[in-house]
Amino acid sequence: MNNETKGHVHWSFWLISIYFLTWNIMGSMNFFVQMNADMVASFPETHRAIIEGRPIWATAGFALAVFGGALGCLLLLLRKSVAYYLFIISLVGMVITMIHTFNVVTSTTNFSTIDIFIMMLLPMIVAVFLLWYSKLVEGKGWIS
Repeated sequence: MNNETKGHVHWSFWLISIYFLTWNIMGSMNFFVQMNADMVASFPETHRAIIEGRPIWATAGFALAVFGGALGCLLLLLRKSVAYYLFIISLVGMVITMIHTFNVVTSTTNFSTIDIFIMMLLPMIVAVFLLWYSKLVEGKGWIS
């Protein structure tokens, strides 16, 4: 039996889609938390350095990244191929945000290796994976 024939979606598709929808919803919630000055005041110095000095263009990139990713994952679950384009938007938003983040990380503020991995590398890996994965499942006929 082959679960990967056109129209029949493998169980892993649902697992991956739900997992990364949850990831992107948490990112969207993080966006709203970072818009609350009282919440930001309780963050470690390294995180505050990124958030408090973030210009509007980097905030817009952050919004594109997290909301584009969440909507892309929702459309992936609904098996719509337009999810691919939202993942492109999300990746572009992430690159815009990372330009600012990279400038802060390379400044005088001390960031640990784990901070850099969690704030910069891991989200970029996820965004690239979702872009690749949406093209893969489209090719398998799981989304249209």
